[in-house]
Amino acid sequence: MLSSDGLRQGEDYIPGRVSDLTSLPNLDEDVLLQELKARYAADRIYTYVGDILVAVNPFKDVPLYTKEISERYCGGLHSDHPPHIFATANDAYQGMLGKLSAPPQDQCIVISGESGAGKTESTKLLIRQLLQLCQGTSQLEQQILQVNPLLEAFGNAQTLMNDNSSRFGKYIQLFFQNGAVKGAKIREYLLEKSRLVQQTEGEQNFHVFYCMLNGLSPQNMERHHLGGGQNYSYLKNFQDKAQQYRTQHQQLLDAMDMVGFNEEEQEGMFSILAGVLHMGNIQICATDSGEAYVDRAAKDLNIVAEILGVDSTDLESSLTQSVVRTNKGELIQRNYTVQQALASRDAVSKALYGRLFGWLVNKINQLLAPTDTSIAELQQIGVLDIFGFEHFEYNSFEQLCINLANEQLQYFFNQHIFLLEQEEYQREGVSWSTITFTDNKPVLDLLLARPIGILALLDEESLFPQGTDLSLLQKLNQNVGSSAHFTTGKQARSPLFTITHYAGKVEYNVTGWLEKNRDTLPSNTMSLLQRSCNPLINTICNGSITRTGTLALQHKTSKGRRLSKRPAGRQVGEFGKKGGKQLTLGGQFKNSLTVLVERITAARPHFVRCIKPNGLKQPNNFQDDAVAAQLKYTGMMETIRIRREGYALRIPFQQFVQRYRSLGDIAHIPEDQHGCQRILKATGLSDWLIGKTKVLLKWWHTYELASRLQKVEQAATCIQTGVRGLLARRKVAHLRELANKQAAAAVMFLSHTEQLIEDAFQRQLHLAERDETAPPPVAGGMTAEMTPADAAAVQQVATKMADIHLQEDAHTQVEEKENLSSDEEIVEDDFTGPISSMNRWGKEGTKAASVRWFRETQQKAVMQDSGTFAPWFHGIITRRESERLLQEKPLGCFLIRVSESRFGYSLTYRISSRCKHFMIDQLPSGKYVVVGEPKVHASLSALVDYYRKNPLTGDLLTEPCGQVEGHEDYAELLIGNRYSLVRVEEEMQPYGSALHRDDSAPPPLPERNYTTLREPDNQQGINKHMHYQTLLNNQQQQLGVRAVPDTTAPPLPARTRRK
Repeated sequence: MLSSDGLRQGEDYIPGRVSDLTSLPNLDEDVLLQELKARYAADRIYTYVGDILVAVNPFKDVPLYTKEISERYCGGLHSDHPPHIFATANDAYQGMLGKLSAPPQDQCIVISGESGAGKTESTKLLIRQLLQLCQGTSQLEQQILQVNPLLEAFGNAQTLMNDNSSRFGKYIQLFFQNGAVKGAKIREYLLEKSRLVQQTEGEQNFHVFYCMLNGLSPQNMERHHLGGGQNYSYLKNFQDKAQQYRTQHQQLLDAMDMVGFNEEEQEGMFSILAGVLHMGNIQICATDSGEAYVDRAAKDLNIVAEILGVDSTDLESSLTQSVVRTNKGELIQRNYTVQQALASRDAVSKALYGRLFGWLVNKINQLLAPTDTSIAELQQIGVLDIFGFEHFEYNSFEQLCINLANEQLQYFFNQHIFLLEQEEYQREGVSWSTITFTDNKPVLDLLLARPIGILALLDEESLFPQGTDLSLLQKLNQNVGSSAHFTTGKQARSPLFTITHYAGKVEYNVTGWLEKNRDTLPSNTMSLLQRSCNPLINTICNGSITRTGTLALQHKTSKGRRLSKRPAGRQVGEFGKKGGKQLTLGGQFKNSLTVLVERITAARPHFVRCIKPNGLKQPNNFQDDAVAAQLKYTGMMETIRIRREGYALRIPFQQFVQRYRSLGDIAHIPEDQHGCQRILKATGLSDWLIGKTKVLLKWWHTYELASRLQKVEQAATCIQTGVRGLLARRKVAHLRELANKQAAAAVMFLSHTEQLIEDAFQRQLHLAERDETAPPPVAGGMTAEMTPADAAAVQQVATKMADIHLQEDAHTQVEEKENLSSDEEIVEDDFTGPISSMNRWGKEGTKAASVRWFRETQQKAVMQDSGTFAPWFHGIITRRESERLLQEKPLGCFLIRVSESRFGYSLTYRISSRCKHFMIDQLPSGKYVVVGEPKVHASLSALVDYYRKNPLTGDLLTEPCGQVEGHEDYAELLIGNRYSLVRVEEEMQPYGSALHRDDSAPPPLPERNYTTLREPDNQQGINKHMHYQTLLNNQQQQLGVRAVPDTTAPPLPARTRRK
């Protein structure tokens, strides 16, 4: 049994065996380093520092993420199992549900570390485990899992430090209701667009280009005029990994299909990517006077114009000329130099790719948005995966923004772990020896302060048309040169300066900073793209750029109102508009950081510190110097001290008593410090303190209290089970007694009705014999001359039956009212999920709705070319019926049936000892997928063919089950089938329909039958008596009444009708 400090009771310290670094007996840098090294050598890559997780990148596959291991960390406590990133996900999930030390609260997981430390992989593992904790069975979980591979293709690239480096930041929000995931939202930060047009030696462009060039079919390659990767100036360091890229391309297509992108949208994305590659090949030449023009001999201009859906002459003009409007409204046209034209060409490429990436994120958010519920009503867990700290040989504006984000996260960590905690000790009157830490606030002020911070000065210089990169450096030196964290180059006109970050000194080169910060396109170029006949280009170029740099297609403000007369495709505060200056790239990034910090501050944070063991990306290589430097600048020693000596949990008195009242020794506990002391003493815990307004607890107290509370809840559940069982048995007995009374009343009613029919028939027969002019008898024996006594008797029993139906209807209406979903509400970014199928086909989970769904959307999906149903298709049959059909069939025999519980299908096939069942869903793109499997299929037939060749969980499909001729179980699904139409209408409209009786009315009388009996025998009388007996038995079965023994009446005399 592990103690709270990670050591087993009575054990001596052995390097590599301590799961929590706060329990190290001797705390110094060497001991800390050797402990991590020993654990790394044993593939124990995870270690705790209290409630903080340290993860060392193994640079290899380790057997730590199997399904069995994942299930161990579903529920339970932090200390039940060895350190793992799944435990961090479980802590966040349990904290969101309020099962730990605090009431239910939104959570966030902040992952930090250098580039190549494993943050992206950690993010994917966290999301996977959070979805595992939900235990959901819908396709939404698989869609969310496919978001990361999709974003990685468009936003990640190979760098010198990392083969899969995130060149953008993302904050993934998962929305929950009652513990089940309801949707997701992605927020992206600062895509490194400059990588698109230039990469340093040893680095590559975004992954998607290499996947496209190796994975597209020959027909698509020809359509987009594409060739080998070596043919494009935007692609450097092209590596021969054709098979790997083909596999990644297929995974990308599957991810697009899974998330919900249709064929047209996918084709549009690849056409823009092809256009960007061709754009980079446009050759710019100079005339004798130095004016730029496009070399049309290479034909790249015409190809780009064709792909982008614009006129080639207009495109050439926009690349080589600028149009300036004077104060008098006159247009002045100026020719570019070659350098300016090349910059214009690259700016168009970056704008197209940046807006495509923004549209991609926007579309994902739309497809994964929660349905039927406002986001404000949902709980959420956020996972922050942001670019790691970077220090290259050449560092530009992008590296400054990336390192600024890491400075902000380090400051947030320091605030949460050190500053705010120690300030609270002082307010609560706790005796405390202050732990010093490296405060990086001066560096943040250097970068963000106004009006003389680096970003503010950069924005100011960007406003001047004559400003240059060197004039920017001079301005920086004049205003912030006195800072201890800023130094300039030694040479007079050197474009270099150095900032001392929390992670060390980084030298930056200001070349190109002003142009990158402006991040604009000439107005004539943007207007040309907005008129494109390519639908996707037209859409993305008419979108608006928000104050945080994201693409907004609805053109709404943050308050939800329409932008008043805001032209599409313009940025907020763009030049040429009334109201302010242009919002620069640096300003957008600063705003996005502010919003991000506000969001994670509002939630309960969990920290994951990723460590890179070496700079060579090699497994089993632990470089002491590299790891020691990371431990030092992240403040790991100070973090261990404050987690060991401090009180991570600080709970107000009232909240503590309300949550842990059941652990006390008396029923009524006051909600003050005395009540808190009473509860803590009853639990037997130690090392806690009582402050002025709060209880101060160690981090491990959370799990001790949760364990005790869990035992109390289990005992309470056991007691409740017994009491509820007793109450349920009493209720069942009462209902049984009531049912018996109703059954007796029903039998009496039916017997009385049968007697009335017999008496009436005999009277009619007697009257017919006396008076041949009497009206003929009807099938039920009722005539217009029914006596008042007979009518009253029928009305009496009909009233009793109506009362029974009214009671059933009232119970049904109560259940339907409880199951009503809340109205949808338009939220912040106006993202709404797919249209609810409730209103389109009826209530999901009913047979009638499933029939309507199939008839309207699926009829052709299960048809063969011959016009008949596929042999593997079956109708709406139960799981047990499908198993019965396959019982005597060979192994691998299968069928696909329409599901009644949801709008989809179920695949059932036979194995040696039983049958396996899988759900099949139709994606928004119209394609099909087996739930839980990543492979997407264009049709159900393609799905069947695939799993006949590729095993599904280890088994191959062999032959279809087929149908028994004349007993097909899909008759009710056929459009035009009169019987099934009546049945569906009855289920859809149970009241007031002309196709059925009203359940609240008395049972209907049989239809009139005036058939003349021509032969004087008793056969027709016998038939009529059998008809009455059948009616009686049907009524008894509907009411659940035991049938009355059949006493055959004597044959009735034949009836005649007067000619």
